[in-house]
Amino acid sequence: MTELFTDYLLFAAKTGTVVVGLLVLLIAAALAGPRRRRPQTLLRIRHLNAEYDQMRSAMEAALFGRRERRRRRRAHRHARKVDREAERGRVYVLDFDGDLQASAVEHLRREVTAILQIAQPGEEVVLRLESGGGLVHSYGLAASQLQRLRDAQLSLTVAVDRIAASGGYMMACVGERIIAAPFAILGSIGVVAQLPNFNRFLRHRDIDVELHTAGTYKRTLTVLGENTPEGRAKFQAELDETHQLFKTFVHEHRPTLDIDTVATGEHWYGAQALSHRLADEICTSDDYLLRLSAQHELYVVRAKPPQPLGQRLLHRARALGSRLHDWLGRL
Repeated sequence: MTELFTDYLLFAAKTGTVVVGLLVLLIAAALAGPRRRRPQTLLRIRHLNAEYDQMRSAMEAALFGRRERRRRRRAHRHARKVDREAERGRVYVLDFDGDLQASAVEHLRREVTAILQIAQPGEEVVLRLESGGGLVHSYGLAASQLQRLRDAQLSLTVAVDRIAASGGYMMACVGERIIAAPFAILGSIGVVAQLPNFNRFLRHRDIDVELHTAGTYKRTLTVLGENTPEGRAKFQAELDETHQLFKTFVHEHRPTLDIDTVATGEHWYGAQALSHRLADEICTSDDYLLRLSAQHELYVVRAKPPQPLGQRLLHRARALGSRLHDWLGRL
């Protein structure tokens, strides 16, 4: 019994030594290498046609016999050979999932810059857009990034599967073409702002709030101070001015719109949006891309921030621990 316990302790000690040694090597490898500054963003490219091919192969394997699968593979290889000889064009696919601050613009600006360095005039970019809008200046910057593609003479198609409203539609209208799913929400060309005011609550409790400004309209409405009719009028005037800029921007990019009819702040669903010319076609992004894949090579371009050192080490340590667990289980 004592000998068995001693053997167990020796085995545990050896295993612990191996684990510690591997962790030390892992940390050293992560810290080693050139000391140049890491790029702020990593670009990831996915070949969408290859993913479609894998899906098709999986379906054929499940539904057809060996002879039929061989026939289909030969036909597909022949079709691909003909396509290669015909020099299939490229289509770049981007995704924008917008929040209130349009924070995804930090990725979008890098993705657009990457595409502009290699794309040729006439090639197409498809943006899968999902956004209910947000801050005017943030979505204005996002729309400007899309305008860079148009200025480079690239064809821009915006696909809306669920929603492109307010600032989201500001981005969508830059597209040469807008496609929308049947129940996608488009429009909401308007401006809204609201804030609470606690001034009466504070006065009731004998709490004074002092606000000092230099400039008549440096502050119009406040949360804590007393709001004046003049301040309210100025605030409304600023909203109206922003709304007019929004309307002008949309109308410049889609001149066929009856802008006064659609710029009421209302939104419309797919078929309704099509009748108002807010969209050009009722189609999901999946159908549109699958249709393009018959004659084009599709590449999904995504900018992803690099993981911090701590997260990279933790990820590698977990992978190492899983492998060690499997190895010990076979002993």
